[in-house]
Amino acid sequence: MAPGNDSGSTTPEGDDPFGYLYADGQAAGATPPEGGGYGYGYPSSRSSYRGNQIRTVGERQYGQTQPTQAYQQPNAHYQAPETMPGGVPNQPGPPTAPMRGGGRGRGPNTKALLIGAVAVVAAVVIGIGVAMLSNDSGDDKGEAGGKPAGGSESVQPSESASKSASPAKVDLPKTDAKTLKLAGGTSTASDVQGAKGDGGVYVAGFNKVGASLTWTVNNIPKDGAYKLHVDYGVPGKDSDATIDVNGKKQSRPLNMQNFAGAEEGDWEKGWTNTWAIVQLTKGTNAITVSCEQGNKCDANFDRMWLTQG
Repeated sequence: MAPGNDSGSTTPEGDDPFGYLYADGQAAGATPPEGGGYGYGYPSSRSSYRGNQIRTVGERQYGQTQPTQAYQQPNAHYQAPETMPGGVPNQPGPPTAPMRGGGRGRGPNTKALLIGAVAVVAAVVIGIGVAMLSNDSGDDKGEAGGKPAGGSESVQPSESASKSASPAKVDLPKTDAKTLKLAGGTSTASDVQGAKGDGGVYVAGFNKVGASLTWTVNNIPKDGAYKLHVDYGVPGKDSDATIDVNGKKQSRPLNMQNFAGAEEGDWEKGWTNTWAIVQLTKGTNAITVSCEQGNKCDANFDRMWLTQG
């Protein structure tokens, strides 16, 4: 069929609507259609078999949003996939994006994803709770059985610490004037009221060099420093004495000041007490209080006792 022939006896596939654009088409006599023929940018009477496929240039501009109604109009030539042989084809693909003109495709199922995430978090929390309950029950069983979880018996740290911090109290020896060994002019008396010893008896005559009294102490639990406590009385003035332990003089004297604040010469108001540190050995020790050169010796002795120093 020659270019431009519009007899309609042949199918459009045999036409060359663009023949007039080429040199060989023009040589064959092809000319642009006038007033309508089938050509580029011209309407054609053959659009009857093309249907809506042929559009005039400029009729549609891409990139512009088309009216929503164009997509919502039913197509007379459309055939639903359900009516086709074999039913709807099973062809999975990615979710479709939202359509132009207000149409909407199927996106990712965010609700299902949210439910799945919540389920995972709940499972983790439940697992942690079960693990904690298991540990607590294991500890309770260990305590109920009287043994630690490891199966071996041991003293609790709090118990061992309390025992080491608070050792058992040991009762140390005590004495009074009646059990002391006296020498150098000392003797027992009970004339001055206020002595706390048995029967109000005390040691008197400790007022000159050479006067002494000795206490033999038994049952000392261990070597170490101890406090020697002494009840004494002075006539309203200060006094002191020398301490000897097992034949060895201590570095510091026994201080017997007028702590009661009695008037000078008032023996009855001068009763008070003092203490000194002495170094003792385990077992038996001899403690001697004596009046030596340089001491101010004028005192009465009531009771003596030891405490741990």
